[in-house]
Amino acid sequence: MKDNKRIIITFSLLLLLLVGTNVVCFGEAQKHNYKPAVGYVPDEETAINIAVAVWSPIYGKEQIQNEKPYKANLKNGIWYVSGSLPEAKKGETIVGGVAEAEIAKDDGRIIGISHGQ
Repeated sequence: MKDNKRIIITFSLLLLLLVGTNVVCFGEAQKHNYKPAVGYVPDEETAINIAVAVWSPIYGKEQIQNEKPYKANLKNGIWYVSGSLPEAKKGETIVGGVAEAEIAKDDGRIIGISHGQ
């Protein structure tokens, strides 16, 4: 009787080991992912860098460079980033718009991109 119990226990442990090995070998591997507590876009500088990287291929690198300085404001977890119009000289009126972006602080998603007229 003792031998039968040992055989059953040994067989059960081997079966468990085999099933566990299959899960490890054939199951989906755990993906490594680090997410900072402050989000992927923690500050104004990062938000601006992301916006410029997205704007440049859309509107042209030169156009975007001409819209410096850039401004970024955080409101309700969304970075609102925009370019600036050049300063008007005395008696001059500046017509046009600037690039704008909305970027999620938490995960870096681009929520919206536009350019004023």
